[in-house]
Amino acid sequence: MNLKEYQEFCKTTAKRFKDKKEELCNWGLGIAGEAGDIASCIKKLIFHKNIAVKDGIKENIGDVFWYAAMICNNLGWDLEEILNENAQKLKARYPAGFTEKNAQRNGTMIKWSGNN
Repeated sequence: MNLKEYQEFCKTTAKRFKDKKEELCNWGLGIAGEAGDIASCIKKLIFHKNIAVKDGIKENIGDVFWYAAMICNNLGWDLEEILNENAQKLKARYPAGFTEKNAQRNGTMIKWSGNN
């Protein structure tokens, strides 16, 4: 399954909302919750030596992608296009790969949050 197919598939497994803002809030909070679950599993894996939670990391990464796809669906965005744009940004930021020297972004940060 490619990303376009996955993004369409996600629609078939999602709750229907009458309010687009409420829907977006649900998907946004959902992705935050799944990220927290990933962090918790990593903590348990590393500090509690609980190897059984490793599969939980994998499952929750899948859930993060589902929520990301649903946010994109809500806002009319193409997930594949977003990932391609991100790859281009990272290529510009780290043309020879990550190094401590280029970790400061060197003018490649995209300003998206207004005047701040």
